[in-house]
Amino acid sequence: MRGTDQLASVTALTRYYDEIQCALRLVGARHRATTFDPGFTLPVMDARMAEFLAPSRMRLVELEPYRDRRLLLLDLMGNPRTRTTKTFASLVIVARAVRHIQDTGQPIVILTPTSANKGTALRDAVLRAITCGLVTPDQLRIVTVAPAGSLPKLWSGGLDEDPDLAARNPVALYHGRDAAGVKELVRWYMETCAPELERTGVRVWHTMALDNYRTGDVARACFENEFAPPDPAVPRLHAHAVSSAFGLLGHNLGRELVATPGSPPSRYLLVQHLHTPDMVLSLYTDGVRDEDRPRYTRDPATGLYHQSANDHFPRVTADPYERLDSTFYTRRPATSAEMNALIRRQGGGGIVVSGHECAQRHPEILGRLLSAGVPFPDHFDDLRERSLSMAMTGVLNGIDRGVVREPEVLVHGSGSYSRDDFRPLPMARTTPVRTMDDLADVLRRMPRGGAGGDSVHAAERDGSVVARTR
Repeated sequence: MRGTDQLASVTALTRYYDEIQCALRLVGARHRATTFDPGFTLPVMDARMAEFLAPSRMRLVELEPYRDRRLLLLDLMGNPRTRTTKTFASLVIVARAVRHIQDTGQPIVILTPTSANKGTALRDAVLRAITCGLVTPDQLRIVTVAPAGSLPKLWSGGLDEDPDLAARNPVALYHGRDAAGVKELVRWYMETCAPELERTGVRVWHTMALDNYRTGDVARACFENEFAPPDPAVPRLHAHAVSSAFGLLGHNLGRELVATPGSPPSRYLLVQHLHTPDMVLSLYTDGVRDEDRPRYTRDPATGLYHQSANDHFPRVTADPYERLDSTFYTRRPATSAEMNALIRRQGGGGIVVSGHECAQRHPEILGRLLSAGVPFPDHFDDLRERSLSMAMTGVLNGIDRGVVREPEVLVHGSGSYSRDDFRPLPMARTTPVRTMDDLADVLRRMPRGGAGGDSVHAAERDGSVVARTR
């Protein structure tokens, strides 16, 4: 590879379209759907599809080494309307819906629980499908269900700024006690209420299944294989801030598809926060028990908590159960067993970070990122999406403590945005829900018909269907 900061940059889903379709066929052959799915076929590539996929920018940059370790960053944050890797999976999901609509004429409502970023990216992808002329506003709609506490991270954009599109694409805010309850709420709806809407000719697609997400992340492995193939003599660790590790499972699926014979298997480092360290706990203890967490001692002089018995957990934190970022809210993810097997077979590990550690590391992380042309705010408290900060902190801490031993680390830059990068969705453009009946009412009240292309094109001309950034 060249000795420059930016080593490669491509529009990944366009470049690796055939490989994504191959991955879709593979998972589709073994997929057993219990509710509607639109199939695993993408639309024919044409100019409209190329425009639709344009935000799937992926680039590789070299960062300043740390303690003789080579640091690479896989930048997955190239869509300015999301600034997260959720763009890749969301574009593939919506493309599959578009193909079903093209083939059958049946309208689809995407229904998804989200902690924030997935909902923002899916809404942006639906908007792009409409503005690129792939579907009409009545053919494809989306209902997102997010915990009320995630509202500050939900981006405002064209689907809420245009009144007709807002009515067809509502955002439900769940006011239950546990944020993860959004998943149960959507699951209950699909089991009991979705058939009522489907009797009107509308198919409801619950997109939470792993196979719907990891196919988009196959592009990471294709990109790596083309521009930075791993050297068998230099072990490489892939580091990722995770809630369920869909992205790493997608990368591993891609490696299975495109890796050349003799290529070394990928090693994975899971980075989590103290509120939900379930994957790290599961990796090292085969369970998720509170007694397996290290015991912290509070320093009355500073109010901070300290421990030194477990290298995989923060040395210092303001709260032993700290919620560092609301994006990471999944408890006991079903993907733990698969990731445990991968890491134990191929190599890697896990580490948990605290806000105090991220803030302490922020200046040196900032310097590394800015010198490689990666935007990052001057102050840690300005971050609203902390995935990249967590991943970088986990890597640096892991090197210091001997958790990371590999000579080369590729950090998956899965998300980073500050308060100045977006405008939060106003509360007034959401609908509160607590029960399955509330959610059913949201879907029942969505209008159908009456919103033609003129409304969308007028909104596009005046900019209201384009997510504005500041």
